[in-house]
Amino acid sequence: MQQGQVFKQELDRILSYWSTYMPDEAHGGFYGQLTAENEVVAQAPKGSVLNARILWTFSAAYRHEPRPESLVLATRAFEYIEQHFIDSEHGGVYWSVDYLGAPLDTKKQMYALAFTLYGLVEYYAASGNERALTYAQALFHTIETYSFDQEHGGYLEALARNWGPVADLRLSDKDANEKKTMNTHLHVLEAYTNLYRHWPDALLQTQIRKLLAVFAEHLINPVTHHLHLFLDEQWQVKSTVVSFGHDIEASWLLLEAAEVLGDEPLIHQFRQVAVDMATAAARGLDATGGLNYEFDPALNHWIPEKHWWVQAEAMVGFLNAYQVSGSQYFYDLFLGVWNFTEQHILDYKSGEWLWGVNEDLTAMPGEDKAGFWKCPYHNGRACLELLARLPQ
Repeated sequence: MQQGQVFKQELDRILSYWSTYMPDEAHGGFYGQLTAENEVVAQAPKGSVLNARILWTFSAAYRHEPRPESLVLATRAFEYIEQHFIDSEHGGVYWSVDYLGAPLDTKKQMYALAFTLYGLVEYYAASGNERALTYAQALFHTIETYSFDQEHGGYLEALARNWGPVADLRLSDKDANEKKTMNTHLHVLEAYTNLYRHWPDALLQTQIRKLLAVFAEHLINPVTHHLHLFLDEQWQVKSTVVSFGHDIEASWLLLEAAEVLGDEPLIHQFRQVAVDMATAAARGLDATGGLNYEFDPALNHWIPEKHWWVQAEAMVGFLNAYQVSGSQYFYDLFLGVWNFTEQHILDYKSGEWLWGVNEDLTAMPGEDKAGFWKCPYHNGRACLELLARLPQ
């Protein structure tokens, strides 16, 4: 089977899983959680990030191949976000709602606003629905009004529902409670890049340029080419942990942003960044061909788990580095990660992808098949990117 056909088949498998198991026919939208055994947790909270990623995935899938069922699922996600996640009083989106759709955690996390913007733009591109673009433009202006740091640049992590300060800025318990994070900046850039494709606004272009400068000046370590994960308002680095998945994901998303701007000097700059960051991320590979989760050089401590999203981004990032550099080394890394993923991450018994495997290649226990963080966006997008990049 040709490579392109392999990833087309895998994309179809992912879409089939989410369309079969996730729609919540009782309460609307999509369930908030499925266990690894595909058991519905019917009263689980529903996260804005999960719903935005479902919106993006089915919209992007429809643009790739206009199957009516993909647009139906994308529209279902759009309407649920419109009715339940968008804060009509204060602007922005809630972090979560309960299983009935009532606001639950009303904190304004810029990460969630960015993903919602990202999904809305993709839905606009798929459907032509002008409301979706209007909501996306409003989210852009909301992020700029409340989160952009006029003094130091970049974006503050989180605010209260009414845009006042909030004590706990974290996305999850794993994160440091800092004012600025690499993760949010990466996904604001990703969302703004998608918006610029369909709305080439002058301020939007300026802010994309500023974001690329933030990565070049503050977020990428100039010696190791790994990303700094957590920082304070003045860009003082507050963490030592290396996230290999974010390194490889950023390597191609940064270049994509420069390419969408069409700025040749920036493209040249971030082509080199892409190769340097892919080279750095490759330090996280082991003999299995899979990419490890994290390493803390300060403690010489590895987390040798192989998470689903890390493998998905690694396939795109290493293939992108091959396309940029022409080096067979990166193509071989791409193939190695795919072979690992196919053997150990794809769940042929229950569908979709496992959350991940431990160092001994056993499945990580107790992790969701779908939930706040487990979504069809990383692996679905990887399939779409690989289909676009590989000869058919």
